[in-house]
Amino acid sequence: MTFDKANAALDSVYSAETPEALAKAYAEWAATYDSETASLGYLLPFLITAWVARHVPAGEGPLLDAGCGTGLSGPSLKALGYGDIAGLDLSDDMLKIAGSRQANGKPAYSELKKAMLGDPLPWPDDHFRAFFSTGVFTIGHAPAEGLHELVRITKSGGHAIFTVRDQVFESGGFQAVFDQLRQARRWRPVEESPWFRCYAIGDPDALVKTFVFEVM
Repeated sequence: MTFDKANAALDSVYSAETPEALAKAYAEWAATYDSETASLGYLLPFLITAWVARHVPAGEGPLLDAGCGTGLSGPSLKALGYGDIAGLDLSDDMLKIAGSRQANGKPAYSELKKAMLGDPLPWPDDHFRAFFSTGVFTIGHAPAEGLHELVRITKSGGHAIFTVRDQVFESGGFQAVFDQLRQARRWRPVEESPWFRCYAIGDPDALVKTFVFEVM
């Protein structure tokens, strides 16, 4: 039953045609999001910590969890030695759950802000040591153009670490945005994973790729 509910919820967020509809879909899903995505074997919020740890030394920050949802990544990164983690999401309901996350008796996130990727973000230039994002550049979600703002708020020498769903990589113009940022000398490519499953149990055809860039 949980498996079926998770698939129905995924269909709801993927089919949202406006930011308002997407926010509504996540508001309705927030309370059961963790258990239902777990039933599908959702890997990304935990697996992204491996790429963060590979490229950002423990203790360095601040980090931005861009599209943090219920905050599944924060406690894992705290356990790996990262202390200053901010989060943004478009859903108040998801942010409320992220704000309740604890690590060593303290909040997992140092700050949480409501914002939408693709819009101007509420931080100054060169603010973050790195940003990471999982499951956000996917069907019906954030546009590739949102990467420009994320790069703006990341320090030179910092890192951009994020996943992109296979079904939107070409249709969403991600390669064009990658090339724009490279040609403008705003970042350089560092690492690119093969395509891999984002759900270990359900939806075997749902593939993502992780990209790592160094911001210049």
